[in-house]
Amino acid sequence: MNLKFAFPLLAMVLLFLAPSFHTTSSDYYLDDFKPIITSGIKNFSTEAENLNTVATAYTNGKATLPQLRQQLTKTRYAYKAIETVLEYYYPKHCKAYLNGAPLKHLDPYPVKEEYKNNTYYVVTPQEYSKNIPLDQLDTEHYRGDQHVIDPVGLQTLDELISADETADAKKEIQQLTQKLVDAVPAIIIAVNQRNYFYDFEIIEAARLEVIRIFSMGVTGFDTPGSLNALPEAIAALQGIESIINPLVQKAPQDQAKQLKILFSNAKAYLKKNNNFNGFDRLTFLTNYINPIYKLLGEIQQTLKLPSTAERWVNIPSWNAESTNIFSGNFLNPYYYSLLTKEKDSDSLRQLGKKLFYDVSLSQNGAMSCASCHKPELAFTDGQKTSMASVDGKRVLRNSPTLINAVFSDRYFYDLRATDLEEQAEHVIANHLEFNTSFESIEQKLNTNPAYKKLFTDLFKVKNISRHQFSAALSSYIISLRSFNSEFDKFVQGKTKTLSPQVREGFNLFTGKAACATCHYAPMFSGLVPPLYQENESEVLGVFTNATDRVIDTDPGRMASKIPEDKEEIYRSSFKTVTVRNAKLTAPYFHNGGYNTLEEVLDFYNTGGAAGVGYAYEVPNQTLAPDALGLTKKEIAAIIAFIASLTDSPYK
Repeated sequence: MNLKFAFPLLAMVLLFLAPSFHTTSSDYYLDDFKPIITSGIKNFSTEAENLNTVATAYTNGKATLPQLRQQLTKTRYAYKAIETVLEYYYPKHCKAYLNGAPLKHLDPYPVKEEYKNNTYYVVTPQEYSKNIPLDQLDTEHYRGDQHVIDPVGLQTLDELISADETADAKKEIQQLTQKLVDAVPAIIIAVNQRNYFYDFEIIEAARLEVIRIFSMGVTGFDTPGSLNALPEAIAALQGIESIINPLVQKAPQDQAKQLKILFSNAKAYLKKNNNFNGFDRLTFLTNYINPIYKLLGEIQQTLKLPSTAERWVNIPSWNAESTNIFSGNFLNPYYYSLLTKEKDSDSLRQLGKKLFYDVSLSQNGAMSCASCHKPELAFTDGQKTSMASVDGKRVLRNSPTLINAVFSDRYFYDLRATDLEEQAEHVIANHLEFNTSFESIEQKLNTNPAYKKLFTDLFKVKNISRHQFSAALSSYIISLRSFNSEFDKFVQGKTKTLSPQVREGFNLFTGKAACATCHYAPMFSGLVPPLYQENESEVLGVFTNATDRVIDTDPGRMASKIPEDKEEIYRSSFKTVTVRNAKLTAPYFHNGGYNTLEEVLDFYNTGGAAGVGYAYEVPNQTLAPDALGLTKKEIAAIIAFIASLTDSPYK
């Protein structure tokens, strides 16, 4: 064989056959899964092709808009029925081509121009990508310069086809449906190449889908135009039932019966209470979502199926041992840090706390971490932007809370740090903050007898390094986590009552007000469900303050110096921070320009800058510009819910 063909051809062969190379005990897989999965994907493929046919007819004036909408609904139901598997095994492919958010984004597979029609290799990049899901694709071999592309997939179609006027979008709709059809064969090929599906993966996929139904389904995230979220949740639940049926048949009869009842009652509840704005999501969470999530975990334990983390020996972000989506151990803090659980300890945490409050580590000997992160204010400082170490100066942005801050894939408002340790380095080097270096801090620690003994006892080293310093500080930050608020206790079943206003506020937050489509449960931040491994940022169109109509000019993520973030779509894009403990963390937004939660809610209620006539000034606003129509009573209820998330136990 000519060697110029070897790389892409070998890569394709290896990827197609990879599942066949696994060896495992028969206790860990069932052949019964594959027929169910292939049937579900075939049905989705058929409905996608039908959608393309109707869209083509609609473009040519041979089909009506109601017919197009009806077929889109059928296609989306078919996707939801198999979403459990698709989102678990092929999440990148789903996000890129099948059901990603309707926003401009970086091309996940940018190809050099000279390769696009080049037959130097056995296949062109286009043919290569059509046969392999993005998750398994070697995206580096043909890689060209990064560039921004328009969104594709079911969410984009839902937004376009649900619009009041679609005449100008006919051609775009037809093209999008064709792209949807083109994206399915790679999934079909990948599934057909598998010999079997692991049973422990399937049951975890089911539990993750339960999380997704609540955090991204019934909130309306997946249905930005139609808000057909509740019927789609029924389709997703039916899909879970179908896929896990071979496992349920192996479970004890009482567990199988209980699960069947829960699924049946959940679907009945969704069918009966089918008004999107009026849907009681809190009841759905406590009576159906959490019980199903818990019972699936119990069945996994009964059948003695390991978690994927145990089986593949990795550090998970999501904890398979958790029994409640709002439990304190739902996420694993050590996934987000270089510090491992085995190396953490109470002694290390106490050392980190000592470092956190030590002003001598800064260049001027007057600033500590606690200068900008005060425990009584949920580790913020109550300032518009924090005071700098230089007299009369302030730092660029508002001080965010450190409670549960560990649960982040990237840190700072502009997402410029990728872990806690790197985050500390930025503060240390900033001339307006610590204005020093790790080398200087190392010297101070190594010449301090008290610190020398503490570090020597813990690490058994002669000289203190930046790595030990960072480990201690990270240990303390990791300890600043809490899921013990009034609302958490209710959802966890520790308390039985919750005020009607808080209940209403939660249902508005996760429904009509669309807050939870960016502030995802249970973190109520931009950490994306169901695996919580990626942070989102948003372009909101924030003004310099709540009263003046002056657009804030901070470039945000675009200026983070991360190469992938230099694009115009990230101008004025900022990390979606948590609303937990927001009662204590005023003023708000990255610039601290909004003094009260009422001002913040008014801003969202009118659709950000674009919603009040500044679309030209903020062309890439990701916040929907449509007015929410929230009343003062509803805004008060949302604020009451946010207040119920207050649980800062640190003084």
